[in-house]
Amino acid sequence: MKMQENISLKPYNTFGVDVQSKYFAEVRSLEELIETLKFSNSKKLPLLFLGGGSNILLTKDFEGLAIRLNLKGIMEEIIDDNQILVNAKGGENWHQFVMFCLDKNYGGLENLSLIPGNVGTSPMQNIGAYGTEIKDIFVSCKVLNLETLEIETFNLEQCKFGYRDSIFKQQGKGKYVILEVTFRLTRKNHKIDVEYGAIQSELEKMGITNPTIQDVSKAVISIRKSKLPDPKVIGNAGSFFKNPTIPVSQFGALKQQFENIPGYPNGDFVKVPAGWLIEQAGWKGKQIGNVASNQLQALVIINATGNATGKEIFDFSTMIIDSVKEKYGIELEREVNII
Repeated sequence: MKMQENISLKPYNTFGVDVQSKYFAEVRSLEELIETLKFSNSKKLPLLFLGGGSNILLTKDFEGLAIRLNLKGIMEEIIDDNQILVNAKGGENWHQFVMFCLDKNYGGLENLSLIPGNVGTSPMQNIGAYGTEIKDIFVSCKVLNLETLEIETFNLEQCKFGYRDSIFKQQGKGKYVILEVTFRLTRKNHKIDVEYGAIQSELEKMGITNPTIQDVSKAVISIRKSKLPDPKVIGNAGSFFKNPTIPVSQFGALKQQFENIPGYPNGDFVKVPAGWLIEQAGWKGKQIGNVASNQLQALVIINATGNATGKEIFDFSTMIIDSVKEKYGIELEREVNII
């Protein structure tokens, strides 16, 4: 483990924002991590953990210790003829992990293909896409308690998963770092989930009527590539906002005023697509200075020139929030973590 000082974090966040961290270390083992944490404790430094850097917006220089978690390794444990436990260390790239499982014909992760980031950050916001969420295949995760430096295990119930939410974003925020995650996947009797309309349409284009899990993954990858810019080409963090959930009564009132507003019922609430709200408020493809809303998917904010500061991106997102609230009375919530 090598401790560095005054290091640019531009290579470590998918927005490509150029801010500096007073200290920086990349750790490849639990021992290195604990050694690094003892250093930070001795200097009473604030901590910033970096995984794939895909769900953060850095708005200023960080006056503490940024730790890049590079813990690697995948283990498998067969349960029975149909089920297998697959454990991945936190530093494994999420999409590469999904591809590893699909190559072995393990089902359950296919709808989550091509999501940026690392395995260790996946439970934090209960990542999800196209009808699947982490909680659907999650078994447990091992974490390091940052106060006691002891390893603890959280099961599904203890993680308190919600929509893009978990205990690690609420009561446990800043208290733990996720070291590894275990998933329960299928070996043969796969549950194929193609209820999401876009997947069905993509499979039809591919001429597939009886899809495999690999076919579903290919469809998801094709859809994501057609809508979402590659962060290696243009800085972004994927979906910047959560899809808001509003009471049925509020949705009914909006439907009378805006008859085309889409909504997906969920008990006493209705989920409204944030991308639709942003587009209808006139933001799709709109650029102000160095920042823009993506032309293909308004939910994505991009570092259009490559020179945007974190503050510019944050201010742009605030203008979108204010605009949508003024038109629809709905306050969007940022999905991206603001640092």
